[in-house]
Amino acid sequence: MAYLRISEARALGQAETRRFQKRASQILAEDSQRFSVAVGYDVFLSHSFQDADVILGIKTAAEASGLKVYVDWIDDPGLDRNKVHAKTAEALRSRIKASSSLVYAHSTNTQDSKWMPWELGYFDGFRPGYVWILPLVEEYDSEFKGQEYLGLYPTIEKIESVAGRLDLGFKGVTLGERYINIPLAKAAKGEYGGVIRS
Repeated sequence: MAYLRISEARALGQAETRRFQKRASQILAEDSQRFSVAVGYDVFLSHSFQDADVILGIKTAAEASGLKVYVDWIDDPGLDRNKVHAKTAEALRSRIKASSSLVYAHSTNTQDSKWMPWELGYFDGFRPGYVWILPLVEEYDSEFKGQEYLGLYPTIEKIESVAGRLDLGFKGVTLGERYINIPLAKAAKGEYGGVIRS
């Protein structure tokens, strides 16, 4: 499987930082200032805050393919994610309801997250069939071994891009009698309905 390497995602975030000659925190703060409650999202990016440097790269790659991506500490910087509060849960519920899909960015830091399992469960109850796991691995040929329940959901891999950029999606999806690759950009916008399964 060609899972996204942490170093690749981090490099994308660093390239974005260099492109704007700013630090990642400045870019994220500016994104936050452009945030609007009325905005809908294609992807709710569930992740560990400990992976913040990698998340900028994932967000950059997904947005380069035309997706609107929600990242809580970028779009809602006032939320207190260190503790479980009803106010934080309510804000996350409203963002989940405004999102078409949930991408669960799994890394070695996932086990420390208080919110990721809750976000996944809530989203799956709200919009089943649009929860996908994005394994973040150290080595190119690494296997993905997450919590057992994550096996219920399809995994996102790197797929070939016509434009020569990093594209994420689903490899070898059965469509009739054919096997095709489905880009995340199309799946998150609902173009393939219930075709993607684990």
